[in-house]
Amino acid sequence: MAQVFDRSSNALARMSLVLAGLIVIAVGVTLNELQRSPWVTRQGQRPDQPVPFSHKHHVEGLGLQCQYCHQQVEKAAYSGVPPTKTCINCHSQIWTNANLLEPVRQSWATGASIQWIRVHDLPDYVYFNHSIHVNKGLGCASCHGRVDQMPIMYMQNTLQMEWCLNCHRNPAANLRPTTEIYNMAWQGPSTEKPVWCADIPNSYGRPTAQQVSCTTKNPGNSNPELASLQMQTPEQSGLSAAHSGTMGSPHSNQGQEKTVSDLPPANGIVMPVNYKKFTTQLDLGRYLTKQYHIRGANEISSCETCHR
Repeated sequence: MAQVFDRSSNALARMSLVLAGLIVIAVGVTLNELQRSPWVTRQGQRPDQPVPFSHKHHVEGLGLQCQYCHQQVEKAAYSGVPPTKTCINCHSQIWTNANLLEPVRQSWATGASIQWIRVHDLPDYVYFNHSIHVNKGLGCASCHGRVDQMPIMYMQNTLQMEWCLNCHRNPAANLRPTTEIYNMAWQGPSTEKPVWCADIPNSYGRPTAQQVSCTTKNPGNSNPELASLQMQTPEQSGLSAAHSGTMGSPHSNQGQEKTVSDLPPANGIVMPVNYKKFTTQLDLGRYLTKQYHIRGANEISSCETCHR
């Protein structure tokens, strides 16, 4: 019986299999690059907002702190979009007739919210708590970029799961002292600009991130005065309950080394504070990871961390 296929059909079949494999690989690579592209992630895109709000003008130019507009940044899962009242606090006095601010005036007059377009918008199936990241030493710029240099707000990072996991697997690379959370220019310690940190004696009962004192100025081997000041209770220092919250807040000063009371020690107890010098971000980050009681990489990289 004669052969149905010629001998050359074997080579054709092999070439077809190789070609089919290459096509599958090419399609996979294309889809992978597509889902990482700004067309999908919206990374770097600047959506048209009802009001062309400039973070560069308000933060770098006028010196407004993040908390003035995003009041819930340290307390809630969402940083919050500022209400119209926040804008009117200033713009009832300045730029009162600017055409660009007409939507703000309309919102204030009618009570209808300004329809801002969210720039950083995670999927609904992702659980993200903003406050825990801020209070555990993650700075604004680590996720949002140099917002103080953005005339028009855009998303600097992808916010994809891969990007989040890279930080969760090695949080030490991004941790900073809580006094530097809102310091957009923070670059971490270096040989030329070291950072000194120390445990605060008798600080149990405070949030873990407030049990560490860090400074960019050489404190020497110890600083007894700082230790005695930080050991005081509100009653000992003569401060009211309202003022005591301010004294203990790690975020009361933007970009400054530490927040302490200027009052002299009332109990007369002076305990030395032994500072450790850090010249690399990883060394500082590992120290803060331990002091802030951050869970291990395996725990904070588990599925249950983000998917509830």
